[in-house]
Amino acid sequence: MTKTDDRVLALDLGTSSARALVLSAADAAPIPGALARHKISPTYGHDGSATLDLHEYVEGLLGCLDELQQNGQLDEIGAIVLSSQWHSIVALDNKGGALTPVITWADTRTVDLDLGTAFDEPAFHTRTGAWLHRLYWTRRIPWLLASESPAAFAGLPDLVLERLTGERVTSVSIASGTGTLDLATGAYDDEALDIAGVKPDRLPSIVPTGWTGTLRAEYARRWPGLVGVPVHPPTGDGAASNVGTGGYDIGTAAVTVGTSAAVRVVHPIDDAPELPWELWRYRVDDQRAVTGMAFSAAGNLHAWLTGLLQLESDEPTGVEIGASHAIAIPFMAGTRPPATVPGGSGVYFGLSFDDTAADLLAASLQGASLEIDRGLRQLDALFGRKLDVVLGGGGIDASEWWRRCLTATFDRPTTVCAEPEVGARGAAAIALGLSPSPGGEHLTPVPADAERVAGLRDRYETLRALAVQASAI
Repeated sequence: MTKTDDRVLALDLGTSSARALVLSAADAAPIPGALARHKISPTYGHDGSATLDLHEYVEGLLGCLDELQQNGQLDEIGAIVLSSQWHSIVALDNKGGALTPVITWADTRTVDLDLGTAFDEPAFHTRTGAWLHRLYWTRRIPWLLASESPAAFAGLPDLVLERLTGERVTSVSIASGTGTLDLATGAYDDEALDIAGVKPDRLPSIVPTGWTGTLRAEYARRWPGLVGVPVHPPTGDGAASNVGTGGYDIGTAAVTVGTSAAVRVVHPIDDAPELPWELWRYRVDDQRAVTGMAFSAAGNLHAWLTGLLQLESDEPTGVEIGASHAIAIPFMAGTRPPATVPGGSGVYFGLSFDDTAADLLAASLQGASLEIDRGLRQLDALFGRKLDVVLGGGGIDASEWWRRCLTATFDRPTTVCAEPEVGARGAAAIALGLSPSPGGEHLTPVPADAERVAGLRDRYETLRALAVQASAI
């Protein structure tokens, strides 16, 4: 059992960076100055590929630990935890070597599957929380089997864990993001594996939440303070971010804005409400699930526009919330399932010569807010209440205007998480049984802002429907 005066080493395996940071074991608060970051640059191709170099990624992460070691930050570590991007996959040879780069959630390469009329996808979705979509291993593995001769498959967090401990295992949380898990049993789903064309022995073994490993002997000299320290199974970044933001009960929705965005609710897996077709459901740990909706355009949209428009400020200065005449449908990176809008489908409606760069940024952030609001309203209906909302993530931390815009769009008070490293914080909280509070400012919607946004909603939904239709042409 980790002592409260120990510290926690958290490894956060993101799409745009790999990070190692040290947290307090008492409350999962970051230790000032104990953060090392390795920038990740995904490779995108015209064929729809979106990949990461596995060797470069892992070596960069290990370099983060070296940096913390050099700064004397790896002393008194009582636990090592991991938060990781969901959905990644790597094809492996019979010696465990990588045959492919890390294929990320953004990769659109796939094969079509004809399962006939006997396949009941609604029942499959209810059982696994996923759809038969290219995001998941049910479609990834058949595509890889058609182009490679793999002996096994694993995700990025599984291979990082293997590099650290020598054991290729996965958690129920990471496995749920593959779309091959039976959510109720916590084991691989037989039908999902049949669709993928593999047996369980070709995938990482699923270990319980309480499992721990230890670092391999080769790291004893490199990081002597970590010898014998328990390494906990990784948590999917969405689940970790919810808990780290402070959204870990059935009455609270967490809205996190990072590279992408999501709105989710953590709840017990037992007696969970029936899953609507539009929402996904994954696992947090052995006892809890997380239900929500994800969006492909968020912090990436903000970063792209501020660079493209060469704005002096990251904020749409001078533009009132809900006042932009332009309507932006933020499908630049397509949509997540079950919708099938491809990347490159972003649209602006109603542009005029008097629109400024700030107007375009405001319209895009407003469009992203309205997309997230669509998910929040579905979660309200699912759980039978108007949910409390906490906001967290790097995008939330970076933009005061966006925080106020989200609050006005939701038309309810919100609480901001004061800690931007919500994934690492949540992974530590899950491993140690903590319940961190948001700790940030409380926002209330400005009535005039909320009224303007409400006036946009019907027009937005009409134009969004047109954008979806146009994307299919």
